[in-house]
Amino acid sequence: MENYRKCRTEAFPPVCPFSDLPPDTPQVQVKDGSKIRNLLRFALSRMEATPQAAAEDEGRPDSPKDEGVKGPQVAPGLLPCGHIVFTATGKGVSKAITCAEIMKRRVKGLHQLTRLLYATVSEVWEPLKPAAGLDSLSVSRKVPAVWILLCREAPDRSQPGYQAPGCYNALWTQTSNREEGGALTEPKAGNKRKRGGGGGGGGRGRGRSLSGRSRDTMKGQNR
Repeated sequence: MENYRKCRTEAFPPVCPFSDLPPDTPQVQVKDGSKIRNLLRFALSRMEATPQAAAEDEGRPDSPKDEGVKGPQVAPGLLPCGHIVFTATGKGVSKAITCAEIMKRRVKGLHQLTRLLYATVSEVWEPLKPAAGLDSLSVSRKVPAVWILLCREAPDRSQPGYQAPGCYNALWTQTSNREEGGALTEPKAGNKRKRGGGGGGGGRGRGRSLSGRSRDTMKGQNR
């Protein structure tokens, strides 16, 4: 591809896999360069909307209007919504998962539905020297995409990708117990003495070797 240059890139994201969503459901499109604090500020203001918090968020200079937020923006007096969707493609997938996990810990009792899809990215490459007789190239590739729905009301629990509220508590309890237990304890004093004893033994060994040399020297002088 050294004779070509990339002219343009077009992305074709998949259609939202969640049907029958309320019309006021916001869709937060997470990108690789998005700031998590801006996305969470908007999401929390919609899930726990109050007139004062909504007005304060609307006046912030770093309000997430340009962070890929789709749906009704925050407005004073807006009622809290019961659903919110995080979506991302490519490098933004891990950041979208992080936003969803933080939301579940901030807002208790949220149900989660996750869908893994693929988005199509089309790249058009033009030849550097058109006179060389080279044709334009169009390259299409598949990029992983994720859609995460967080809702207050319990959906159909038999759907694939369903995660009940609070099912992460066991993992975090095990982690905290491991940190508070023997993983962070200092080594016992017996281990230190044992290592010190090994060093002393080495010193005595060197002393024996030196005494052996002195005996050989004395025998040579007597002869």
